[in-house]
Amino acid sequence: MTTEYPHLFEPLDLGHTTLRNRIVMGSMHTGLEDRAKDFDRLAAYFAERARGGAGLIITGGFAPNVVGSFYPGSSKMSTQAESRRHRQLTAAVHREGGAIALQLLHAGRYSYSPLKVSASAIRSPITPFTPIALTERGVRRQIRAFARAAGLARAAGYDGVEIMGSEGYLLNQFLAPRTNRRTDGWGGSPENRRRMPVEVVRAVRAEVGPDFVIVYRLSMIDLVEDGQTWEEVVALATEIEAAGASIISTGIGWHEARVPTIVTSVPRGVFVDVTARLKQHVRIPVVASNRLTMPQLAEEVLASGAADLVSLARPFLADPQWPTKAREGRVDEINTCIACNQACLDHTFQRKTASCLVNPRAAHETVLRLEPTRTAKRVAVVGAGPAGLSAAVELAGRGHTVELFEEREEIGGQFLIAARIPGKEEFAETIRYYARQLELRGVTLHLGRRASVEDLVGADEVVLATGVEPRIPQIEGVDHPSVVTYADAVLGRVPVGHRVAVVGAGGIGVDVSEWLTTGSSPTLDPAAWRAEWGVVDPDLLASAPRGGLVEREVDAPARRVTILQRKETSIGAGLGKTTGWVHRAALRAKGVEQLTGVRYDRIDDAGLHVTLDGGTGEQRLVEADTIILCTGQESVDDLAGPLREAGVTVHVIGGADVAAELDAKRAIRQGTELAASI
Repeated sequence: MTTEYPHLFEPLDLGHTTLRNRIVMGSMHTGLEDRAKDFDRLAAYFAERARGGAGLIITGGFAPNVVGSFYPGSSKMSTQAESRRHRQLTAAVHREGGAIALQLLHAGRYSYSPLKVSASAIRSPITPFTPIALTERGVRRQIRAFARAAGLARAAGYDGVEIMGSEGYLLNQFLAPRTNRRTDGWGGSPENRRRMPVEVVRAVRAEVGPDFVIVYRLSMIDLVEDGQTWEEVVALATEIEAAGASIISTGIGWHEARVPTIVTSVPRGVFVDVTARLKQHVRIPVVASNRLTMPQLAEEVLASGAADLVSLARPFLADPQWPTKAREGRVDEINTCIACNQACLDHTFQRKTASCLVNPRAAHETVLRLEPTRTAKRVAVVGAGPAGLSAAVELAGRGHTVELFEEREEIGGQFLIAARIPGKEEFAETIRYYARQLELRGVTLHLGRRASVEDLVGADEVVLATGVEPRIPQIEGVDHPSVVTYADAVLGRVPVGHRVAVVGAGGIGVDVSEWLTTGSSPTLDPAAWRAEWGVVDPDLLASAPRGGLVEREVDAPARRVTILQRKETSIGAGLGKTTGWVHRAALRAKGVEQLTGVRYDRIDDAGLHVTLDGGTGEQRLVEADTIILCTGQESVDDLAGPLREAGVTVHVIGGADVAAELDAKRAIRQGTELAASI
């Protein structure tokens, strides 16, 4: 055992079973759960994470019956045939020495089905259809369904189940006045509202017996109006324990909450203190969760007594070897989750197979293989941004001899800019990971060197990952001294004034606007973050309003910013489903003026002259000391033609291939897939 993280790797004796460490792989729905034909892939996905050292793996959510499913045909556990299919998954994990629990998740009003049910007939703001209010008989039918599903999970070889009572799903819907307007024995008083989840735990324990793990995912702070009070949360925890739960796991916020909980701008471990306060009221082990991305923090949480286990969900997507690397003292080799949501949660909501921006092999282990090459080649990679780094590292990992050329004095490409955006500092972790992998895999790195055709013609194959350069729009006066590119502004190459016009409102324009208004990075300070988003201080939970929400305290913006775009759609409309609303809310809170449907007329000493309403309305002067161009990019691929003329095999990837809105997900995936094919 490493002495660096002794608490993290201490076994946990639950009486009837022992977990090999305190690391829980939290539940993530990948989409592979929904199709029987994908269970081979799902088994490989779980096995790789068990092999990497996870103490307990929690599956994606499986509904206990049809009405609890996310949508028709999605994952459920309600028949013996389905149970038998799961033996493939449990056997794969057990062969690697791990333990696995099936998450039982009843979507309630979050289901995308007209058959959905809930405590009351109150529609969710994030899904269609109004749910059917359950009758007394219907409530008891759902309780029996949970118990039957747990029994089927045990028959399938699972070591336990996790009952999802958080995130605004059915059991959470019974708990909160927001969604439970019942006046019978399942509503009204707090005691009646928590009766449903308590009865579910009691029925599950009766079904599976005493030697089976029951994890209850408990919403410790709802972050919605008319949620639970802290007193009600504590009472629920004690009753859940008495009903037979083995472990209580932390759930934070509802899906409809207007407070971010797992995006990159959420400080690491910001909700640990909430878990610590609940732990004082129960005797069974408690799991901390949300943004516990690296071993140092996880160890601190356990050593402080704030929790007995830590739950890492997306960090296991980013790096399935996270526990092994931590145990062996190789933390600098961990591929850190940057909480971008682009390939995991965004994919889930689009009904695509989830994966990971920094690890495109996640959930694709059987189809994206990086096996040792049989024919080693000399490969030159030009450009050390995300695309070039992924290609170079994976090519070298397969046994090729790789040289990497970068004209700047440091690696990272566009990630160097992203890491300077307040709330996106985590992107620097990806650069750190690749820098270490270049060393470990023996890649020859040439910094500050612009590759020429002569440098490359001796290679067997060349990978051009030369990225992009900012596009300069055709606007009269665009060469005015007040005009700068986003790269020059963010990287500090030019000073930026107090009044700023941001031209272009894609992802880069929104990021730059946040950077301009924030100044420093208070988003990573827990107290400042809680104040900005209106989350109660953990010390004041007992007297907090329902749901833990308080008045927001937003700092004055560092600059006066106007963001503009030609499109008539809303600013930030094209951003990711699970993160875009966070950025839009931040712009509103900072008072950023947003102008859409504009025509750019000219730039002069006074500022930016535009015409509103799609070019047919009033003329307007946007007074600005600095005008920052976020108007797209152009591919840099000038080496491709000469190399091909010289007879060199050339592959163009990343921004050099397609210079649409910057897409690190595509860039890293392209680099990895290319490495697998050479």
